[in-house]
Amino acid sequence: MTAGLLSLPPERVERLLAGYARTVARRRRQFYLVLAALALLAALAGHYGEVDPAYFVRHLSAFTSYFSRILPTLRYDHFAADVAEWYWDLPGWLKLLLDTILIAYVATLFGALGAFATAFLAAENTTPNRAVRFLVKRAHEFCRTVPDIVFALLFVAAFGLGPLAGILAIGIHSLGALGKLFTEVVENIDMKPVEGVRSAGATFVQTMRFGVVPQVAANFASYALLRFEINVRSGSVVGIVGAGGIGQDLFVAIRKFYYTDVSAILLMIIVTVALLDVITEQIRYRLGRIESRQ
Repeated sequence: MTAGLLSLPPERVERLLAGYARTVARRRRQFYLVLAALALLAALAGHYGEVDPAYFVRHLSAFTSYFSRILPTLRYDHFAADVAEWYWDLPGWLKLLLDTILIAYVATLFGALGAFATAFLAAENTTPNRAVRFLVKRAHEFCRTVPDIVFALLFVAAFGLGPLAGILAIGIHSLGALGKLFTEVVENIDMKPVEGVRSAGATFVQTMRFGVVPQVAANFASYALLRFEINVRSGSVVGIVGAGGIGQDLFVAIRKFYYTDVSAILLMIIVTVALLDVITEQIRYRLGRIESRQ
């Protein structure tokens, strides 16, 4: 049996090529229009935001010189002594850094539990009541829209200096951020198990427990771990306003121009966040493998 390739008439081929060329040209024009619109909006935002590139270029040397001032002098023949002088308060800084990690951990735990409890009420496929969904989503938006440092200032004024203000500030902000992520995870589940549990006469809590939670648990844990990394950084920031942790010492060093102390504390924070990123990345990877096998 002889097999041959299907050939089109030349005029048909020309029409197809012309149509393809018009489609490519139209999409190219759309791309350039969108790019021009973005450039225009960026220019308008820069104008009304009083962004002055020339001013930035003129003062760029001051920015780079600050980094050169905070770097210590490490000599090869006195390296150990120079490092010891650089980290002269290492035990105290490590204690404050541990406080920051613990603040982030407790705040993430409270935020994740609050988001877990409210995500099912905000998801459209698990809560048909529009009023309930509206109120819960607006509460999530409020919690994540107000900056955590603003919450920290409010709680420092209310409860005084210390870790409690930082835990409450970061925990509320985490509740709002994780609440949105958890809600989106719930809204993308397979509804067949949920319908099966409902048909058996299960209550709302039982439906969530046996029909929804097994599908979302791995993603919830992954997002919570990611939020923990972010909260370690946030814990360093809210410490600046007296909410506990190493941020308070960092702010004092910056304000009093203790340049080498600034670089020492910043390096400790960077190394800590990097180590946490490596650890939580491995945990998230394993959780992802568990999720893919389900």
